[in-house]
Amino acid sequence: MTGDRRAAGLHYVNFPGDIWFALCEHGSVRVISHKAIREVAAKKKEAAQPLDDWYRVVRRADWGNLAELRSDYPHADLVGSCIVFNIGGNKFRLITKVAFRHRIVYTRFILSHKEYDKGRWKDDCNC
Repeated sequence: MTGDRRAAGLHYVNFPGDIWFALCEHGSVRVISHKAIREVAAKKKEAAQPLDDWYRVVRRADWGNLAELRSDYPHADLVGSCIVFNIGGNKFRLITKVAFRHRIVYTRFILSHKEYDKGRWKDDCNC
């Protein structure tokens, strides 16, 4: 990465596919991708409010590790390299990868309980 990208107060994070994200130094968590959450909420109306609630909590969070995350979500589980959130009274599973150091939550899958139980998501989480 060239020096001109290293502006004061910014960190750059490389995700697979050479995609770089600039992160401002502040306490909030960046959720990638909010668009995916909105798309699922539009298709599964019963998930819309719980997903929005989750998103709002996460955006304000300042988690440095799994223990701090569990202060907001005590039933979040580390499964392989992913963190799984129970959403909507255990009706949905939000599967994420969390980069605590960079304050990024990367949305991988939003599944119904039935879809989750099929386990097709596990390869992405190194299970």
